[in-house]
Amino acid sequence: MRKTPPRRLLPAVAAAGAVAVGCLVLPPAAAQPRIPLTTGAGTATGPTVEQADFTAAAAEFHVPRSVLLGVAYQESRWAAHPGAYNTGGGYGPMNLTEVSARMVSAGGAGAAGRAGLGALAADPALHTLPVAAKLAGASAGRLRDSAADNIRGGAALLASYQKALTGGASAEAADWYGAVARYSGSPDRKAAGAFADHVFARMRTGARLTTPEGQRVELAAAPALRPATGQLSLLRLRATADPAAECPAGLDCRFVPAAASNYQVADRPADGMKVAYIVIHDTESSYESAVNAFATPGNGSAAHYVMRASDGAVTQMVADKDLAFHAGNYWFNMHSIGIEHEGFAAHGATWYTQEQYEDTAALVRYLAERYGVPLDREHIIGHDNVPGPVDGDVAGMHWDPGPYWDWSAFMRLLGAPTDAGRPGVGPVGSAVTITPGFGTNRQTVGVCPADDPTGATTACGERTEASGFLYARTAPSATAPLVADPAIHPGGPAGSDSIHDWGNTVSDGQQFVVAGRSGDWTAIWFGGRKAWILNPGGRNTTPARGVKIITGAGAGPVPVYGEGYPSPSEYPAGLSPSAEAPLTVYSIPAGQAYVSTRPPVPADDFFVAGDRRVVGAGRLRTVQFNHRVVLVSASDVTARTAGAHGGRGRPGH
Repeated sequence: MRKTPPRRLLPAVAAAGAVAVGCLVLPPAAAQPRIPLTTGAGTATGPTVEQADFTAAAAEFHVPRSVLLGVAYQESRWAAHPGAYNTGGGYGPMNLTEVSARMVSAGGAGAAGRAGLGALAADPALHTLPVAAKLAGASAGRLRDSAADNIRGGAALLASYQKALTGGASAEAADWYGAVARYSGSPDRKAAGAFADHVFARMRTGARLTTPEGQRVELAAAPALRPATGQLSLLRLRATADPAAECPAGLDCRFVPAAASNYQVADRPADGMKVAYIVIHDTESSYESAVNAFATPGNGSAAHYVMRASDGAVTQMVADKDLAFHAGNYWFNMHSIGIEHEGFAAHGATWYTQEQYEDTAALVRYLAERYGVPLDREHIIGHDNVPGPVDGDVAGMHWDPGPYWDWSAFMRLLGAPTDAGRPGVGPVGSAVTITPGFGTNRQTVGVCPADDPTGATTACGERTEASGFLYARTAPSATAPLVADPAIHPGGPAGSDSIHDWGNTVSDGQQFVVAGRSGDWTAIWFGGRKAWILNPGGRNTTPARGVKIITGAGAGPVPVYGEGYPSPSEYPAGLSPSAEAPLTVYSIPAGQAYVSTRPPVPADDFFVAGDRRVVGAGRLRTVQFNHRVVLVSASDVTARTAGAHGGRGRPGH
């Protein structure tokens, strides 16, 4: 029996042809329309209005402007997001909250039927918006709908926290550490302190960006700022960090065990199974729903960690040494750690918070150092980069965390920026890293109700937003058909722009070999064919140096695999071999070249009984093939190291 665990698919897969997203799917909530927030009083518009709103609110409520800007950056990156898309019920740049029991019980939260639901919804941290409205002398509706009033409300709330803590409103930003920690809404000392630390770190370095609403906002750097961290003890917050959780010291981390049916006990890496990948997911549900589902017997899936959106709090559910059923591919489960993020791929930009990015980066750095995982996009991957283990699974593999996960910013937080070096593209045969960035890389995707379990999408439509991917086309033209992946569109002439159609996209940090150039377009070897990406002046790519470039060792095509088991004859008596067969929908034709930065590793398999690992004689390379990685036998390919310009280099293995 093949050991790939079942994956949770969207309920409408069979009926509507939807494709799986994340690990969890909840019944759609009632449709909630997007509420556009204005950018100031009246009809005033312009790219600097929001900056002026911060200045005015800071002066009105005697809050240092840098503190107000720093808090808003950490809460929303200054974006005017609507609460209808967030189970935290957060509205506007200041993320002021107003959560009803209905919001918690249905849709994204998925807590219907839970005991104590009323108490959960009554948490004061879930109702800062009406408190802020009263303090600011404005209606709650104004704070929901107007960015200017939302900023005023956040400033008034901060000022009230400062007055309660210190008795006044200091003009020195350093004196506001305790108020900022309280603004996090977390009852946990470590989480609240981490929030404040991130805010003050941002104030030290400064920030400048253009929001999705087109507002240019800037926070001047204050490198000498030293906050009064001792104020944290005055808040009398609880210490809930669980010593059993495997987390870096600075994170709010607890351990809640997953149900035994949703993972397998092992002893990695002591039993020889190396952790080689860290897989980024999203839950397609609320944080609590994900934790509850993974703890439920028979769910069939669990991740090692779950990250909360609002404050980056972490729940570890499977010990690192064990195999969590998270990737939809048993072999990759053997060699990976999975991290789930509260959020929905179709609304990722409003869900993946700065706090979540930063705390995940801290966790990934900790895990990578502990297990020797390289910090590159061949080893730090999305669920959407994991291959289908067999032909029948390829088309239905999940596509989370989706096009709105900011790989560029995330890898920079890891200290491994994807765009290291000058942008550009080398000659045919050289390697490039895909580096379009995120904020200025606006792409259009089609989103349908089946793509969005929040229920907010009631009809299919096009959406143009900042994204972390580029489209791959069949010819160097914006009107050329999108590449049709043979597993998703068998026999089809073209792919689609559907948000779930991963078969014609490349994401930030992936690496490919240049196959041609034509005007503003660059061709790459992609999924067994030549595909074209828009790349004017090489602005969307960066030459890749020091990577391995593989080509076929013989005259015929190279078979590719989704999993890496030994051959049947290599299993000891009494152990049933796992089926190992190439993916027939794909191959690497003769003459094509692909990037493989990982050294070859042995084919292997795992048996729970006796914690037994079976190792074969074959060696495997991980190859960046299309949007996903694949495995190839090292004996089927030759490898060379890309030279100083990403082109010809010395042979190597």
